[in-house]
Amino acid sequence: MGKIKVLIVDDSALVRKILTEILNSDKELEVVGTAQDPLIARDKIKQLKPDVITLDVEMPRMDGVTFLRNLMRLHPLPVVMISSLTEKGADITFDALEAGAIDFVAKPKIDVKDGLQEYTEEIVEKVKAASKAKVGMVSSSNATAKPVEKKLSADSVIQKKTGKKRFKTTDQIIALGASTGGTEAIKEVLIQMPPDSPGIVISQHIPEAFSGPFAERMNGVSAMTVCEAKDGQQILPGHVYIAPGSHHLLVERNGAQYICRLNDGERVNRHKPSVDVMFRSVAQNVGPNAIGVILTGMGDDGAKGLLEMKETGAKTMVQDEKTSVVWGMPGSAAKLGAADNEYPLNRIATNIVKLVD
Repeated sequence: MGKIKVLIVDDSALVRKILTEILNSDKELEVVGTAQDPLIARDKIKQLKPDVITLDVEMPRMDGVTFLRNLMRLHPLPVVMISSLTEKGADITFDALEAGAIDFVAKPKIDVKDGLQEYTEEIVEKVKAASKAKVGMVSSSNATAKPVEKKLSADSVIQKKTGKKRFKTTDQIIALGASTGGTEAIKEVLIQMPPDSPGIVISQHIPEAFSGPFAERMNGVSAMTVCEAKDGQQILPGHVYIAPGSHHLLVERNGAQYICRLNDGERVNRHKPSVDVMFRSVAQNVGPNAIGVILTGMGDDGAKGLLEMKETGAKTMVQDEKTSVVWGMPGSAAKLGAADNEYPLNRIATNIVKLVD
């Protein structure tokens, strides 16, 4: 099998050089060309036939999102956006994800050279995942940019408890996890949820600067009230709480109430927020009154946590392979036997509602 061919599109000569070095350092990847603007890129796509494109957001002659929309209409290819860690960068990136980009790399605002090199593993991982992703599926952002690190389990944040539990409240909680392709998949689910649905907690792998703007976007399209979760915040019906990109989101009991608890512990499965951490807290504090859902995403974060939820009597489901941009997280959960059912994305919300008492 040949190498994955990558075309780098960025107006910065320094970024093109660094990305070329990073991607060529992996034996499965080969940078076949670079372009400093979309018009040059258009010609190189025809000439070089790349498997994946990395695309800067702000460029001369044509911005990245406009180019992306044209590309997806005329010559669909997996695209990983290179986006700055700013609020403006977040807005443009979400536009790109809506237009069909598979994922994005958060580009540091200062010290670009060392910043990008520090995230070599992340960049390589995302480009490889994009090469396998389904172009034209709902697509999205993924994990916070991160250096190489040991893969920790949920035990590093919240210990697994044994023994029979009694759950005195009947209030329900819906817990949802996602990664690659997740921001658009979450949007499709939230658009379909009734305004009086049980409280929803969400852990989506996303950088810190992007989780707030993402919550605002979701609040604008959902009949439910959507916010970025705050520590100690009560979880209410009709409300959605999205984990900040800098903290794990846990669900705790406070008397008869459920509250959000933010945790700044170690990354779990190399992610913070981690779906496994959130799911374990839901298993321990909500038990059979919970509904657990894993949507599209790279890796296996959430699979073990969903199994723990199922073992406490929660209802569980995952997005099916056909409609997932990347069937890593939902596929891992399915292989573990953690999912009661698999559904296409457009039927996830309907089936959640069926499980609500």
